[in-house]
Amino acid sequence: DNIVYDLAALLISFCGLAIRCLVVGYKPKNTSGGNVRKQRAEVLNTRGLYSIVRHPLYLGNFIIWVGISLVFRTWWMTAIVGLICCLYYERIAFAEEEFLRKKFKYSYLQWAAATPAFIPSFKNWQPAKLSFSWKKILGKEYAGFFAIIMNFTAMKILMSLIKNRHLSIEPVWVVLFGMGLAIYFTLRFLKRCTHVLDTPDR
Repeated sequence: DNIVYDLAALLISFCGLAIRCLVVGYKPKNTSGGNVRKQRAEVLNTRGLYSIVRHPLYLGNFIIWVGISLVFRTWWMTAIVGLICCLYYERIAFAEEEFLRKKFKYSYLQWAAATPAFIPSFKNWQPAKLSFSWKKILGKEYAGFFAIIMNFTAMKILMSLIKNRHLSIEPVWVVLFGMGLAIYFTLRFLKRCTHVLDTPDR
């Protein structure tokens, strides 16, 4: 059934988001793994998911995009999306690792030698030092949550227009989009206009 397949693909993307949440929710302040525009880190992050894979955020992003690509129902589209993600994140990861190698030297080399870049290995698992912060998740990942739903909805609309030459979309996507939009604006308001989601220690 089409809707079951699409919801399974959505679940795969949410698994990628869950990986991101496990990274962000446990991440200490001023550590590697939280850079956006500029490389910076006061402490090398080697615990939690960083103890089993060096780039868990990019692994999560990769799974998110693979889930979205499954909507097209063609193996070659998923293969292309996967290849593009690998090339893109490999370049970013290379730049980040150069920065970490120069800053943390032997500590980085020791961790990198024991920790794979993108395919997790659980033999060196070390739990995170801090407790999980839901505030951090809600304040950081709400945009990514809505982006997944928005991309799925957009893909369904596009495929409908190409295949049927008119707009036709299942009600479940309308409901999911409406709920996602409401959650997005609620969390955006709390993040920008209140202190409810503040996490000064993270």
